[in-house]
Amino acid sequence: MTPESVIHFGQHALYVAMLVGAPLLLTALAVGLVIGIFQAATQINEMTLSFIPKLLAMALVLAIAGPWMLRTLVQFTHDLIVNLPGMVR
Repeated sequence: MTPESVIHFGQHALYVAMLVGAPLLLTALAVGLVIGIFQAATQINEMTLSFIPKLLAMALVLAIAGPWMLRTLVQFTHDLIVNLPGMVR
């Protein structure tokens, strides 16, 4: 296994992790921003106000993007398992 192949596998793993995590993180960011603007406009300073909307939005995104996320992870794992024996000599 060459250092280049290890770096390639590592880069691909980070890329897949970014792809899989992005929908949930961006949803939490957007909902948190909207709730923050609402709290600033109404001067409601309740720390727990953003928890339930974030939870509901992330559950909705997970229900919508979950199959794609699972397919992406399964494809990465399949490619890794298939290509690994050829890399180790």
